[in-house]
Amino acid sequence: MDAADVLERVGERVRTARGARQWTLRELAERSGVSVRFLVQLESGQGNISVKRLAELASALQVSVVDLIDDRVTEGPRVIALLGLRGAGKTTIGKQLARRLHARFVELDRRIEKAADLSIGELFSLHGEDYYRRLEREALTEVLTENRPTVLATGGGIVTSPDTYALLGKSAITVWLRADPEDHWNRVVRQGDRRPMADHPQAMADLRALLSRREPLYAQAAHTVLTSGRSVDQVVDEIESTVYVA
Repeated sequence: MDAADVLERVGERVRTARGARQWTLRELAERSGVSVRFLVQLESGQGNISVKRLAELASALQVSVVDLIDDRVTEGPRVIALLGLRGAGKTTIGKQLARRLHARFVELDRRIEKAADLSIGELFSLHGEDYYRRLEREALTEVLTENRPTVLATGGGIVTSPDTYALLGKSAITVWLRADPEDHWNRVVRQGDRRPMADHPQAMADLRALLSRREPLYAQAAHTVLTSGRSVDQVVDEIESTVYVA
């Protein structure tokens, strides 16, 4: 591979990393100290960047220099993202799957709470859903750019944000943990959360309606694994064999 091919690859990866963070060229220039004019040349594959400038760009984008230039592909998925409504089993299954795969386990909502210094409930109450969705995308981008083997438990509504869901589908192996409405309900209640039924006699009907609306979106995941009537080990076995099938 000649120098022109290397520069083209670097430009493409810088452009992709910048796009994932939804930064303008000017924002990346301010963060990295590299001029907008040079960034335009670099992203088009024409900029002959120095090692020092490449390191500054990698630092600003929170990736390694190797990520911008290396063509090697690691075996197996880097991120497995679990989808589903609350009560799907994303946390329980995700933790066991992560142990099985020697990967870290990340709950996206915990990242969001840390960034906002608020609980999810407080965040919605004080700032609304649009603010939550913005933090959700930023948290997802952060996890993906850390470039570590990860089992990721996503929020139940991530599928309703087209751009964020598209980013997730492009960058991770998505798995919908499908369960019957009754299982969603019972699992949440077993966790001690009685909010679904508090002063809301139509809660079960609402849960069924929500699941029905979101099913077409969850079904876009790369894989669907049924969790109802199955043990955690059985579900983890299926995810592992499905995702790592030759």
